Amino acid sequence: MSSLEQQLPASSSDQTPQVLFASPAASSGAPHVEVPVAYDGILLAGFGGPEGQDDVIPFLRNVTRGRGIPDERLEEVAHHYRHFGGVSPINAQNRELKAALEAEIARRGLDLPVYWGNRNWAPYLEEAVAEANGAGHTTLLAIATSAYSSFSSCRQYREDFARVLTETGLGGTVTIDKVRQFFDHPGFVAAFVAGVRDAIATFLQDGVDPSAVRVLFSTHSIPTADAERSGPREGDPDRPELGEGGAYATQHRAVASYVMDEVARVVPGADRVTWDLVYQSRSGPPTQPWLEPDVVDVIETLSDAGVQALAIVPLGFVSDHMEVLWDLDTEAMEAAEAAGIRAVRTPTPGVDPAYVSGLVDLVEERLNGTPAAERPHVTSLGPWFDVCRPGCCENIRAGFKPAASGILP
Repeated sequence: MSSLEQQLPASSSDQTPQVLFASPAASSGAPHVEVPVAYDGILLAGFGGPEGQDDVIPFLRNVTRGRGIPDERLEEVAHHYRHFGGVSPINAQNRELKAALEAEIARRGLDLPVYWGNRNWAPYLEEAVAEANGAGHTTLLAIATSAYSSFSSCRQYREDFARVLTETGLGGTVTIDKVRQFFDHPGFVAAFVAGVRDAIATFLQDGVDPSAVRVLFSTHSIPTADAERSGPREGDPDRPELGEGGAYATQHRAVASYVMDEVARVVPGADRVTWDLVYQSRSGPPTQPWLEPDVVDVIETLSDAGVQALAIVPLGFVSDHMEVLWDLDTEAMEAAEAAGIRAVRTPTPGVDPAYVSGLVDLVEERLNGTPAAERPHVTSLGPWFDVCRPGCCENIRAGFKPAASGILP
């Protein structure tokens, strides 16, 4: 049994909530922490990416660790990175985001250093946590660069926090809480509203009939089994009403619907534009069901449906990741061109001032203990939880591992 597994509760009969490596306020297990917490550092948690051709395969080994995938199969994915010189844009983007967060934090007069660490490439989370501890900052609030609920976009980060604190021996010294999933925070959504508004307005100004315009909201596909287990378990009293695809798909549909409603308020004719939620970047074996339909497959059908103009919206991404540059800017745009459809890809939040300000708003929620009823959100699903619920976002293939910022398991 690993040291991590030894921290799981010995008996399910114990009804006391267990929240590993949490601040005292979060350790109660309440869905929302509504008392002030004196955090002394921010942990910006990223995915990581290669920064040269020699990094590509080692990086992909890190991403797929434990799955036994041979290098020759990894090379099939590596060509996406090699097309761009072996450099993922994600590290540069996180450097920019870190600097933007620091500037906004300073502007507000908050004395909070930002430590940046990745799951899969340098700088690693271990380095960031050790640096924070070395500076005497031991009550950390994490911002993961992912807005939605699923294993890979939330729980895996929480498992990494628990793993890092255990492996570094800092579990008795450092605590890590996490801001709520921010899929429906107005600061995150603002860039998507602006992008879709501008795209539709331009198409209509150029004489395209609204019925011939389509909006495709695209996000990373995940295994169907993971999607259905995203968010709290069925029967959990804190679980909102979720549709097909669990919290992951439900959250995306809710945000997409909000974006279209906002655009329809300000662009005449936009209420006649139809939209779909599509998926991209599938990487599992053909025998394993993943969320569908694929963005390229859908684009290939649009010409026959009379679509003349298309807005592709990277709704599941906080910045221009490799999946955006390859799957959308390359493959999806090529599919649109082949179909004779005019297409634009709308912006991601990146370091948009509204997004950066929104992230710091999330930090201040926790510093101030803002009541859940006063927290901004643009869908009926929010505000999402500060402390993830028991069994949230299970990975059915790997089972439960200890995770910070949530009630076990």
